[in-house]
Amino acid sequence: MCRASGAWDLCVLIHTAIPTRLLQVSVSHQVLRDIRWPHDPFMQMGGTRFTKASRRLYSFCLFLALGSFIWGYNVGVLASVLVHPGFKKTLHRPDASLSGLITAIYYLGTFTSYLFFAHPVADKLGRRHAAFVGMGVTCIGQALQVGATGSAAQALGMVIVGRIIAGVGTGVISTSVPLYQRYVVEIAPSKHRGRFVVMNHIGFIAGLASGFWVGYGMTFWDSERGLQVAWRYSLSVSFVPAFFFLVGLPFMHESPRWLVEHGKIDEAFTTLQYYREGYYTSDEIYDELDEIERSVASFRVTGLVWTSLFADRSLFARMWRSALLQFLAQMCGATAMKYYLPALFRTLGLSHRVSLLAGGIESTLKIGCNVLEMFIIDRVGRRLTLVIGAVIMAFSLLINGTLPLIYPNNSNTAADYACVVFVFIYSLGYSMGFGPAAWVYGSEIFPTAVRARGLSLAASCGAIGSIIVTQIWPIGIAALGSKIYFFFMVINLVSVPIIYIFFPETKGRALEDMDVLFGGHDPSVSSEHLLAGGEDEDDDQGPRRRGSPIDGGLWRD
Repeated sequence: MCRASGAWDLCVLIHTAIPTRLLQVSVSHQVLRDIRWPHDPFMQMGGTRFTKASRRLYSFCLFLALGSFIWGYNVGVLASVLVHPGFKKTLHRPDASLSGLITAIYYLGTFTSYLFFAHPVADKLGRRHAAFVGMGVTCIGQALQVGATGSAAQALGMVIVGRIIAGVGTGVISTSVPLYQRYVVEIAPSKHRGRFVVMNHIGFIAGLASGFWVGYGMTFWDSERGLQVAWRYSLSVSFVPAFFFLVGLPFMHESPRWLVEHGKIDEAFTTLQYYREGYYTSDEIYDELDEIERSVASFRVTGLVWTSLFADRSLFARMWRSALLQFLAQMCGATAMKYYLPALFRTLGLSHRVSLLAGGIESTLKIGCNVLEMFIIDRVGRRLTLVIGAVIMAFSLLINGTLPLIYPNNSNTAADYACVVFVFIYSLGYSMGFGPAAWVYGSEIFPTAVRARGLSLAASCGAIGSIIVTQIWPIGIAALGSKIYFFFMVINLVSVPIIYIFFPETKGRALEDMDVLFGGHDPSVSSEHLLAGGEDEDDDQGPRRRGSPIDGGLWRD
């Protein structure tokens, strides 16, 4: 683009003088995207200060990451609960298969939610209220687990029902929060888009680490009462961030696209104005609002439904890639590491307390890795980070599977410590690859019209992978020992050529340009052919509020 000062001024002058509709005909979407950001609040992010708009967007994403934090905490804390003496006593010492059931049943809840509840709730109530409902349901599930009591069968029933309910709530949260955050993804320049999605995953990892640290802290409550109830307090800690999330949600702005879809145009403008204050004129904000209205109108006249993800060749090309990526992100072994890490460290000769300490350190290091990933994913690309991450994980699993076979029964302390180190290296590979990149890739390849449903269906495939892994791991460790690592190593190795061959790079591409990669109609002209009405390009009365394409495209003041 013409970035020299004189040329750039000319571009801005052309942008303000020529109607946007003419520009859409004469230039590509990428060029238009560049021209439409003359006051880009992100352009100063690499400079000496953050702008007001960028601070608001970062604060918005950080608050939404609190929802993911609670999700991550509930995953991380279970790892310590499963090995807590009080929990084992309450359930009369569950065996490996029962522990696997307790872990996996949670993902049955998320799978059900993804397929039947999450998307309808988010569409009917809005992203904000859907997240509120999802968090409330999650808290009910957690409360049932905290209060599990009675005979072994009764306590087990309460834990399982609580896990299912919490899974349903988490499914709504993990769908509505990315949809809520999708607003930021769609308005951010393509060169910054990846970092905002990664921020959501950082919230999850921070919660995961907090769960391990709380579990570690509870090991110091070693009195008789502590040994009985400390695990209940560990689960109860999640109510604290959940309270702040529930209190803060009513003060957040609703997604502009959802507001437009439900005819609340003035509220949508208010939201856009809040995140553009000081850097965009009212006319420019109205232009952006017009684009959202045009997109909504385009979707309505196309007649796309969720089955289009399977019937339309271009959409199916995106659907199976996103679903496969979510499935591989769980089948690579990471889900097992989250839940069974303390037990894994125990097999390497570490004590109960030290195992939880190591789990806390490992999860905390993941936060740093994800922060690093947030800044490099838009530089090196999605595909390269996925491939390198899979190779690192495969090599780490090879070491962890081989050394215990060479030195069985913890006969070599150095070999055991080496395995611990490579568990950390494995986590590095996951945090730089499948962990965040699977969500980044899926959030940007779908067209806006079907992105919500596409993400839900893809996430349901991830839930299936989690159910499989959480069942296989404890039984595999009990029956095969360290040989189970080779199973997950093979999956990571197979992932490398699959990703490299079948997954095109999306780095730096505008969301509108994904049709170039996956096929489909040119979005620059779709609405022009489908929508009636338009803009009066000969009007000489200066910038005014354009009419909604939904209302026929008439001018109105």
